[in-house]
Amino acid sequence: MKIEILGVGCPKCKQLTANAEAAIKELNIAIEICKITDIDKIIEYGVIMTPVLAIDGKVVSSGKVLNIDEIKKLIAK
Repeated sequence: MKIEILGVGCPKCKQLTANAEAAIKELNIAIEICKITDIDKIIEYGVIMTPVLAIDGKVVSSGKVLNIDEIKKLIAK
């Protein structure tokens, strides 16, 4: 599994990254987190608002900072 955080480095993007890292730590599983800051690559995902959370290349959240529990539920799916 691979989690991607799409955003240009704003505070919301940083918080989403921190929440994703905390969720993975709480679940005690090995998942790669990749930060995508290149605007052209972000546009390729077809999203309008950041931050974006994508799991295995599929956008699961856009435009909001998910909390740790919300991320854990998405990972468990």
